[in-house]
Amino acid sequence: MNGSGATPPWGPADPVPELSDTQAIPGLGPGEPSRRAGAKASGATGASASDAGAAGASQHSTGTDGGPDGGGTGTQQDPPAGVPGGKRRRSFWRELPVLVVIAIVLALIIKSFVIQAFYIPSGSMQNTLEIGDRVLINKVVYHTRSIHRGDIIVFDGTGSWDFNTPPASSNIFAKAADELEGIVGVSHDPNIYIKRVIGVPGDHVVCCTAKGEVTVNGVPLSESSYLYPGDAPSATRFSITVPAGQLWVMGDHRSVSYDSRGHTGDPGGGTIPESGVLGRAFVIIWPPSQWGFLNIPATFEQPKLNASTAAGGNAAAGGSSAALEAALVNGTPVRPASSPLPLALGFAGAVPLTWLQRRVRLRRKDRRSRP
Repeated sequence: MNGSGATPPWGPADPVPELSDTQAIPGLGPGEPSRRAGAKASGATGASASDAGAAGASQHSTGTDGGPDGGGTGTQQDPPAGVPGGKRRRSFWRELPVLVVIAIVLALIIKSFVIQAFYIPSGSMQNTLEIGDRVLINKVVYHTRSIHRGDIIVFDGTGSWDFNTPPASSNIFAKAADELEGIVGVSHDPNIYIKRVIGVPGDHVVCCTAKGEVTVNGVPLSESSYLYPGDAPSATRFSITVPAGQLWVMGDHRSVSYDSRGHTGDPGGGTIPESGVLGRAFVIIWPPSQWGFLNIPATFEQPKLNASTAAGGNAAAGGSSAALEAALVNGTPVRPASSPLPLALGFAGAVPLTWLQRRVRLRRKDRRSRP
């Protein structure tokens, strides 16, 4: 008998029923947990320590932290089936907005300062770049080196070739919308061009020699590797010393490229400012049949090209700008193109950043919960 004077419902010689079989104990319904039956049986008969230990283990495994029978003040039960998965799902949906915001911010940074895709809408750079090609430009390279002859550059013609274009809106929200649109390539700027650099500051660029070649600092350029088949280096004669901070640029399809030769009457005498250069086109990413890197042709590696003549004024002369403009009808500006690369890189960077901030947040929460 236990301290309360209760008499067990079975005789001393009868075997103790299985704890899991609650129906074998009179007075207990089928819904009463087996652990309570074990606890009462242990207290009524002075069951062995092993039986009591088993009951305690059962109590611990079910998450019970005391109660009326155990002398505790409350219970802590396991969550129902499926709750852990639900917590993970709720955590995912809470983290998703953070992931998207970080990805968009990183994509904007990448597009603005690292790489950007452009679509080629005209034939002014054939056959190097075909109509419909998409190229990536490197926006970092000119922070580490100067612009080289032979580079294919994307630049903003505002103020040089498009000096009558109204200034862009200064509204911060309009600018933000343009930047967001630029990530997927739906926006376009008609003042953005793509050409090849022929002369850098201080170079004396002349057309043409008796053989019809363009010369830079008196050195003839061998342009057959990149000029459109059948094109002459130039049908218009010119001679210019490139001013400081300026560039002389031409297309590879000379007969249809409206380039520096057609802008000799504009500010800069046809040259464009180095500050307007957005980056260097370095690879064709679409279509797959055109994939390849855009390297500098060997003719621009001639050592004699660096023997620049003394800088002089704008000596552009010869040729009719009106006639050239009438002939060069396919000089359409380049357009920003859709490319998943900046956004993909943004998500690639956002995933570890989101994971890291989540780990830091959980650690702080764990520290605060400790006594």
